[in-house]
Amino acid sequence: MKRLFLKTVAASVAALATLSYGTSALAADITGAGATFPFPVYAKWAEAYKAATGTGLNYQSIGSSGGIRQIRAKTVAFGATDAPVKGEDLDKDGMVQFPAIIGGTVPVFNLDGFKPGELRISGPVLADMFLGNITKWNDAKLAALNPGKNLPDQAVTIVHRADGSGTTFNFTDYLSAISKDWADKVGKGAAVKWPAASSVGGKGNEGVAANVTRVKGSLGYVEYAYVKKNNIPYLQLLNADGKYVSPDDKTFAAAASGVDWSSVPGMGVSMVNAKGAESWPISTASFILMYKEPADKAQSAEVLKFFDWAFKNGKKMAIDLDYVPLPDSLTNDIRSKVWSQIKN
Repeated sequence: MKRLFLKTVAASVAALATLSYGTSALAADITGAGATFPFPVYAKWAEAYKAATGTGLNYQSIGSSGGIRQIRAKTVAFGATDAPVKGEDLDKDGMVQFPAIIGGTVPVFNLDGFKPGELRISGPVLADMFLGNITKWNDAKLAALNPGKNLPDQAVTIVHRADGSGTTFNFTDYLSAISKDWADKVGKGAAVKWPAASSVGGKGNEGVAANVTRVKGSLGYVEYAYVKKNNIPYLQLLNADGKYVSPDDKTFAAAASGVDWSSVPGMGVSMVNAKGAESWPISTASFILMYKEPADKAQSAEVLKFFDWAFKNGKKMAIDLDYVPLPDSLTNDIRSKVWSQIKN
């Protein structure tokens, strides 16, 4: 479904209709906005949920920062973010937060003659490339990780998000964890100042994917569903156990297997550089934000019905898109400990 990656959509039984920001092409019973990272699975769930219940979803895929702004402005019933809101800010805003899906951020590239997963990289070398310290694909550090590969004497062009992004938060959280140089000079955040001299921005995961596909010698980062749908070559990544791994639902699940969700207020746990031989190092959850005392109680109740249905019936759809559905033990905790705080 090519329309799956358009910026803004409303789910319906027949198709995904495109919307312009702030307007609706279809009447939608539930409104939400935010992260582009989980958008493919939310769209799939919404289509199936519409068919099963008759209730539609208008989800604007505008980036995590946009989702936080929209829920704080009370223009949507839920916000979606991959950069979890801190516990003290949730308390101040009168909101709750819970994870909805798990996936992974993936370094992608455009070099002629190389297939997905054929090239390897370590976290520190990846950080050096995004810092602009490595400017050619045949740099000695890359060559040392890829013996026998004929790396081209081609300039590296960094492709990054141009909007406030939870995918950027996840990616820079990882780079900060494995590179002191990156942590000191750039740090982590939904938006950062990109240091590489040769770089280009793209709006949304779809914008980054499009630019990587277009620009020869480019290196970017996107959520894995966009890798698959656009058939973009990705780099194998060295994990915390010293193993090279490829991104997929199994390596994302391995990274999530040891997470203690109750250890952080709002369940905003970082999964980057997780231990485990099969763990993908840039795994993350995507989160939902809702008010404890919503202005529109009927809308809020419908949101909970939607995610309750998705948690119970949407697991295979998530796996088919290489996301990781939440385990039943976690969704039961969300129902009893988080949703119980919402006064619908």
